Order: sequence, then structure tokens, then C-alpha cells
Amino acid sequence: MPDVWKTKLSPQAFLERSARVFGDREAVVYGERRYSYAEMYRRVNRFASALRRAAIGKDDRVAFLTPNVPAFLEAHYAVPLSGGVLVPINIRLSPREVDFILDHSEPEIIFVDPEFTSLVEASLERRPSLKIVNVPDGEGGKGLDGPDFESFLDAGDDEPLEWSEGNEDDLISINYTSGTTGQPKGVMCSHRGAYLQSLGVALEMHLDNESRYLWTLPMFHCNGWCCTWSVTAVGGAHICLRKADPDAIWDLILQEKISHFCGAPTVLVSMLNHPKAQEVNLGGNVRVVTAGAPPSPTLLGQVESAGIEVIHQYGLTETYGPYTFCEWQAPWDELPSDDRARIRARQGIPLVTADRVRVVDDSMKDVPADGESLGEVVMRGNTAMKGYYKQPETTSEAFHGGWFHSGDLGVMHPDGYIELRDRKKDMIISGGEHIYSIELESAIVEHPDVLEVAVIAIPDDTWGEVPKAFVVPRPGANLTEEEIIEFARARVAPYKRPKTVAFGDLPKTSTGKVQKHILREREWGGHDKRIH
Repeated sequence: MPDVWKTKLSPQAFLERSARVFGDREAVVYGERRYSYAEMYRRVNRFASALRRAAIGKDDRVAFLTPNVPAFLEAHYAVPLSGGVLVPINIRLSPREVDFILDHSEPEIIFVDPEFTSLVEASLERRPSLKIVNVPDGEGGKGLDGPDFESFLDAGDDEPLEWSEGNEDDLISINYTSGTTGQPKGVMCSHRGAYLQSLGVALEMHLDNESRYLWTLPMFHCNGWCCTWSVTAVGGAHICLRKADPDAIWDLILQEKISHFCGAPTVLVSMLNHPKAQEVNLGGNVRVVTAGAPPSPTLLGQVESAGIEVIHQYGLTETYGPYTFCEWQAPWDELPSDDRARIRARQGIPLVTADRVRVVDDSMKDVPADGESLGEVVMRGNTAMKGYYKQPETTSEAFHGGWFHSGDLGVMHPDGYIELRDRKKDMIISGGEHIYSIELESAIVEHPDVLEVAVIAIPDDTWGEVPKAFVVPRPGANLTEEEIIEFARARVAPYKRPKTVAFGDLPKTSTGKVQKHILREREWGGHDKRIH
């Protein structure tokens, strides 16, 4: 086949197409600010041109430390168009964690929102050569010593650029994991992988050119599950949101006629417990994609009752975000609501652009597809990472046997849908019996006065370890330890019920995952902790 017939796959193609086909259509909304795809395309080309004039070339890293503002969205196109590699940084990390990422990724330039300058000030003192651009947003905060974003763009021009120097297997971004069990790891994502992932996500989310996507999910997290590119691919509108505040979310859903948004279960919990949730039923006209932590059937049922269609997905930073979706099938519409919620709680089947997903035992053999046999979830293909940046040994370990090992334990149902049971490190072994924290959490959260719950193992002189539940009560509720234990007793086997219960807020990552390692560290101080 002549090379001229081959097209290098890159999300860069999405913006050029939408600017050509939907040039007058609204592309970006942020507060009072609105602009079209033609204007977005012009700005991105000017941005990429300015980066090149700032000596950003092939494979140079460009860091971004901002919330979900338009400049960050534009960076997902301008940085790779310039030949650079985008390094999105979590705005909720500590200065030490940010410093590690800057040391590890070695960016040539960093774009910083003034609200978050405290995360980098000390680190920048050791990097006098690092170029700095402020991204002011009217939210206060003192900027750093460097130009503001619009002034930086003025150094570029509007002449359309072509992504011509690179290869589709080149890096488009380095996305750092949350580092809940150690230092963050830099996940290497390619142009080809991002292209295919974006199209798979757009298909599963049912995005089209009438879609209006609300940015409740951080763009720094897996490039916003690749929706930074998916929404543009279909010519939909990006409604940017600086902070996922439930009051603002409800207002924008109604005012901007939002059709789609994404978020961890904790975002849905905050929405459903906001007063405005009692005033509105969205009639199934809004779709939410949820993941990050397995949502309970109870939560999924509540979301459905609010008139929001739930699309449950599963993935990791190492798989560009979503890898499987719980693909809904029409016959399930006739099932009782509780049964529908239980099916929606499954993690499902791979995206059409992904490879297989398997559940395997320790010898890499597939476990029986009976919905009961437990194994580790593994995956591979175009939408699995290229590897960990500067960590070949860790990469090799993660891909042993030729498949990426997720560290998640699950089952395969007879219909080919997977369902998670636990993280390997979260499984509790009490007196030789296996207890899966997700099962116990799902039972406890059925209590009408329980908002959220996390279960971990704590040391026990007799059984080695036993379950402990950390419960977040609903506002105004007056729960007791005895009440929670008794409630669980009626729903799980006696050995699985929590032996003790604590009440209060849960430590979480920026993407809504409960940081169980923090809870474990508190409980296992002075004890020999078993390593799973």
C-alpha cells in the first residue's frame, strides 16, 4: 500500500475537522465567555505557534497546573501540535508531589493558574531556566514572574500548522498516577492510543454534534478520560467548570441544557444530596459516566430516580481512562429497578477500540466465566499505555505475561461482562476467610442514613485481621456503631460484618477515590501489617 494512503492517527485531526464542518457552532463556554470552533482552531494554532517560538520542539514537555479552564482544553491540541508532550498536573497534590513530577518529567515550560502558585513557588526557585506562563482567571492569587496566557498567545500567529514531524506512536501526554501507594508514576500515552480511545469513548457515551458536555471531571485526570478530544471529535460543546461544586453543577445542567458529564461516585453523592436534587427530575435527558470507585447498586438506583441515565465504566490512568463500559441491553429495561441497578454496577465489556479484557488466575489462565470465580483483571491493546516514563523495570513488571495487570480482583459473568470484587491490596483475610470490601460496602450503604462508606482490614489478635467500616452519615443522621453492625448482619455472612465502626469524613484523592492506605496506616500503627 502506498504511504500516501496511510494517515497518522492523532486527535489533532478532530479539531481541524470540527472547525471546518462546525465552524460557527459553539465550542467552548466558560462563564460569560463563549466562542466557536473556528475561534478555538485559531487560538490553538496561535498557541502552538507561540510554543514553537518559545523553543518548544519535538518531545519537549509542557506542564499545566490549572483547573478546567479553556486554556487547559486548548493545550490538549496546541502542545502536541507544536511537537511537545503535555504533562497535566493534579492541582490537589502537595508541593512535594508537584516537585517530584517536575523533577521527573523535566518540562521546558509550565502554565500555572495564580490560585495554585503556592504548589510550585519553592520548586521553581531550583529551576531558574524553567519558563513560566500565568493563566489568570479572575479568581485571585498572585501570579509568578512571567507573561500571562493571552500575552503569550500574542507571540504566535493564526497560520494553521500541521502535525507533520511526528509519528502516531509518539507521546501525546505523560499522565501521572495519584501515587496512593508511593511516588506517582508517569503513564506514557501515544497519539494513536489517544485517537482510538477518544473515538471509543465518544461512541459509548453517545456523543454527537448536539452534545453539551459539562466539565465536572478534572482535565488533568487521564486527559479528562479523553473527553478533551472526544467532544471535539463530534463537534459538541465544552462547558468548562472551574470547580465541581454541586450547586454550580445543577445550575449549569439546567441553564446550558447539559447532555453529558462525568464523575466519580463521590460527585454523584454530592449532587444527589444537594437541595436542588429534590426540585428537579431530568427525565433521562442527561447521561453521566461514572467510575473511579465501584458505585453501589443503591447509588446507581438513586441516580436513575433523578432522571439521569448512568453509564458505568472502568479503567485506569494506564488505559487512558475508560477501558470497559457496562454496555446496556434493551431487554434489561424490563427488569425491576433493583435488578437494573445491580447490572449497571458491573464494569462491563471493552470499548470497541480496545482489545480483550480477561480475568485470570496466578498462572495467567482465564477463570471460569461463572460470575463467581475470582481472578485479576488484565488488558492490553492500543488503549493500554506505552509504559511508565523512565521506569522500564516497573513497566516490565506491570506487563508480565504480555498483559497489563490492573491489580483489581473481579469475576467474569457468562455474558462476558466483568465485575470488580476488590483491589488486591484491599481484600481482607480473616481467619483464612476472604472478605471483599466492596461487597460489605455495598451492603452498608443501603442504609438510608449512610452517605458513604469505606471498609478496610484492621489487626485482630484472634483472626489476624477483621473488617472495620468508616461511615459518612447523612446530614442530621444519628447513627450508632451497633446499628450499622446489626444492619450488615442481615445482609452478609456473620464473619463478613464489621467488627467496629467509625464515623466521619473519608480521605480522598482529587478524583474521588477513597485513600484507604491512609486509613490503614492509622489502624496498623505498631502492628505487623500483612502485605497482599
